[in-house]
Amino acid sequence: MKYNIKHLKEGSVTSAKGFMADGVHVGLRYNKKDVGMIYSEVPAVAAAVYTLNKFIAAPNIVTKESVNTERTLQAVVVNSACANACTGKRGMDDAVIMRRLAAEKYEIPEHYVGVASTGVIGEFLNMEKIAKGIREVSPEASVEGAKSFERAIMTTDLIEKFTGYEAEIDGVKVTIGGCCKGSGMIHPNMATMLGFITTDANVDKEALQRAFSKITDISFNQITVDGETSTNDMVLLMANGMAGNNLLSEDHPQWDVFYTMLRKTSEDLAKSIAQDGEGATKLIEVKVKGAMNDADARAISKKIVGSSLVKTAVYGNDANWGRIVSAAGHSTAEIDPSKVDVILGDQYMLKNSEVQPFDEEAAKEYLKSDTVYIEVNFHLGKGEATAWGCDLTYKYIEINASYRS
Repeated sequence: MKYNIKHLKEGSVTSAKGFMADGVHVGLRYNKKDVGMIYSEVPAVAAAVYTLNKFIAAPNIVTKESVNTERTLQAVVVNSACANACTGKRGMDDAVIMRRLAAEKYEIPEHYVGVASTGVIGEFLNMEKIAKGIREVSPEASVEGAKSFERAIMTTDLIEKFTGYEAEIDGVKVTIGGCCKGSGMIHPNMATMLGFITTDANVDKEALQRAFSKITDISFNQITVDGETSTNDMVLLMANGMAGNNLLSEDHPQWDVFYTMLRKTSEDLAKSIAQDGEGATKLIEVKVKGAMNDADARAISKKIVGSSLVKTAVYGNDANWGRIVSAAGHSTAEIDPSKVDVILGDQYMLKNSEVQPFDEEAAKEYLKSDTVYIEVNFHLGKGEATAWGCDLTYKYIEINASYRS
């Protein structure tokens, strides 16, 4: 079904009514912005997803505590350069102090503040500089404010990552926007990615969390750069209701419009992380069809896009489709190896598990594209899923061999 949803060219966390953002440089990094903040004029319903890494970072624990108190947030404070992970009691105390300082700045309850950190694991925050950043940051409802925030949360990212959409619901304009960071240590459930999504929609708390959890499984949890899951990954969603629509839930006649906007926003951000993978030169999109169910399709697609052999073949412009079926074959999904199709771009490599003649030179030329599409059909059921990743290059090794240098 098609909806009248408009993509916003400069969409981001300040696109929705009542949201402001900013970022400042306080010296956590040499010469880049390193403390950022998002603020809503009014308290917002909050939903969140967090890392499944057992070494969950202190800021994630503190934010989870905030969100679980009332499912409400009004501000989020973020720092880059230091993950504040594996830092024991001092790390927890520092995350709580960050929350308290932001709450005092706006005279709001402490549990209305979320905290996020990204950077090197096992190092303590410089709280004097953090405090300075919280004092100096001055959120505003502008594209410039959003850009400042986006730059403040970046680590090895090469580009800012942002998107936004708007549509009419109950006769009023509803807007959703977001930004994220992430380039390496990406293999969600979830990864070293931080995502922030804001909307002025009026949404039921329980419905918002249900929708966000479901969408996360088909967007942020369907990307991989290097198979590594971080301690700090988190995506926060805030809905402040300032658009003035009637309360949205699954029973609302235009729920699907809001859900589609949220899905598109999440997919855009997820793909931007995969495309900006450390050292990457190409985005790889793998679509699986005909699996027994959607869960199997998600497992297979992510296994293929995460295969180091597939990733290096794409980097080398080598149409070695055997690596694709090999990766699929050791996924957890049910597969019948006798009736599989593999399509690279628009060329069949394998059809009903029979090898197909293909133009090697044309395939090589296709693999030089910025985006490489791979489709695999198992002809077993109706399960479908898409996963996104990137090629694996020499540059990835160079970046990560000197990450702390």
